[in-house]
Amino acid sequence: MRCGLPIEVLNRDLKLIFTSNLIGSFGDGLYAYLLPYYMKETLKASSVEVGILYAITSLTAAVTLLLAGALADKYDRKKIMIAGWLAWVPAPIIFSLAKDWVQMLPGMILWGFWLGGPTSTAYIVTSADKSRLTLTFTVISSSWSFGYIFSPALGGYMAGKIGMQPVFYVSFALYTLASLVLAFMRSQHAPTGHQKKSMDPSTVELLKDKKLVGMSAFFASIMFVMMMFRPFVPQFLADAYSYGDFEIGVLGSIAFFGSAVLGIILGRVGDKWGKGYALAASMASCSTSLTIMLLTGDLYILMGAFFLGGASYLTWSLMSAIVGPQAPEPIRARWVSIPQTISMFASIIAPYIGGVFYEISFYYPFIAAIGASFILAVIASYKK
Repeated sequence: MRCGLPIEVLNRDLKLIFTSNLIGSFGDGLYAYLLPYYMKETLKASSVEVGILYAITSLTAAVTLLLAGALADKYDRKKIMIAGWLAWVPAPIIFSLAKDWVQMLPGMILWGFWLGGPTSTAYIVTSADKSRLTLTFTVISSSWSFGYIFSPALGGYMAGKIGMQPVFYVSFALYTLASLVLAFMRSQHAPTGHQKKSMDPSTVELLKDKKLVGMSAFFASIMFVMMMFRPFVPQFLADAYSYGDFEIGVLGSIAFFGSAVLGIILGRVGDKWGKGYALAASMASCSTSLTIMLLTGDLYILMGAFFLGGASYLTWSLMSAIVGPQAPEPIRARWVSIPQTISMFASIIAPYIGGVFYEISFYYPFIAAIGASFILAVIASYKK
């Protein structure tokens, strides 16, 4: 099975989304993977306080996803995606100025603005070749992964040599550039007129759709598990194995390289054998990776584990590939925003729960995630 990047699956507009994500994710990766570690070591935040900050980010994302869905079905989807990047632009500057964890709050709120969630899903589903939809989503997802391959290691190196402030400034510049790239995309609007009026249920009516609610509950479970352990991986590496900024950054880079490579493979699997199998494989990889991480601190073995664990970063794009095509085009963004919003609401408390577990034992959040990921992988294998 070929695993080279099949960029030909993307049309001109989707290539611009790919490029924007690549630039923005490189800026994001410079600090995002180290941020929980920075909060605790530099700003002296406790594990619970770190969990609170990430919970607030998730709460903001949950609120803005519904808003984005409504806006994207009413206005130009291109402009909504640009606005999503622009909301992130001030966040790293705020982080650079924070003197304690409380002063991180405005930046974490802005960082939680996720206007691009349902908007980009709707845009991609409408623009893409439907026979290669899973691959399209995972290729675009791989743009984030490629952006993160070198940036965590570079961010860790810069932080160790010159401090985190310059890292935040570079991220600010790259976020700005990512938003500018999308300006060259073609506009896209949901159908208007009679077609839209004949299919315009309220949000309450959509919530009565048993199929939609069932998918929402399942995807919410996945997001809860991911967010319960993910913010604490860098801190675990420091606490359990005494790794520093550079080693933690390198392992983060390897995880995102794994996400990029495995994303192409799972995209092909999803289009050929079923999207549910691809999602199940990503969850099983997550469970296996965490198991290895708990069993050994050997750097070379951890490199393999983190490569495998990169599949866990594909869950959102695989969920979008499952949900997106089932949504009616006139209300696609709003329809998609419901499972995305419920997933985010479910994950709001997850970092806090993970923080409580972590305070009791370094191992508890990861043990819980290992078992839950395996169960969710079994369930996902039955999804279409």
